[in-house]
Amino acid sequence: MDIQGYGVWHLGIDNYFTTTKKAASGEQGDFPTDLGLTVGVLPGDKIQMEIGIDALYPSDNPYYFNAKIGAPEGTLFKGAPALQVGIFSVGTKKNVTDQNIVYGVLGKTIPVLGRLSAGPYSGNSKVLVDKNGAKENTGFMVAFDRGFVPAKDAAGEYNKWVVAADYASGDNVFGGGGVGIYYYFTKNISLLTGPVWFNEKAINGAMKWTTQLDINF
Repeated sequence: MDIQGYGVWHLGIDNYFTTTKKAASGEQGDFPTDLGLTVGVLPGDKIQMEIGIDALYPSDNPYYFNAKIGAPEGTLFKGAPALQVGIFSVGTKKNVTDQNIVYGVLGKTIPVLGRLSAGPYSGNSKVLVDKNGAKENTGFMVAFDRGFVPAKDAAGEYNKWVVAADYASGDNVFGGGGVGIYYYFTKNISLLTGPVWFNEKAINGAMKWTTQLDINF
């Protein structure tokens, strides 16, 4: 549900690694480290937009692009949900890394419970396939997060701890889910950790553990 504010840069360093496999098993299947850089490009608060690039190393074709635009909660009318459309995983090699996943998001904060969001997605049918190569390029996404322990620093108010979870349908490279806990050192610096699993194990391998460092500046 969040979009980077105008002129605010975001650096993300994400790792996904196996934790239950011995070296001799041949089933480690760690993912490349994802270095992501995103920036807000529209002034004002009513309509926001961000663009970004991810570099996955090591990889033969490491670069992926993304963008999204939307209206935060309460912008369109009093009590309005957040609305967004975007695209991500725009790779540079045709029908290999160009997943080109277009999506929509409808999100709302529910008092006491937390923030909920959901929406459909659709990508390149020649890349988003199942383990047998059959087209599997559409589905839906859902997400939840809830903050605890309010705090405040020079950048503003925030929660020290956030529980987050999300899931994407589809028996493709994208489909799967995860649950994690954020710890915010400051409003602009956080670390997430938790397990990630997949709908199509034959493509992505065993369950992974992720650590994600996020910095706004």
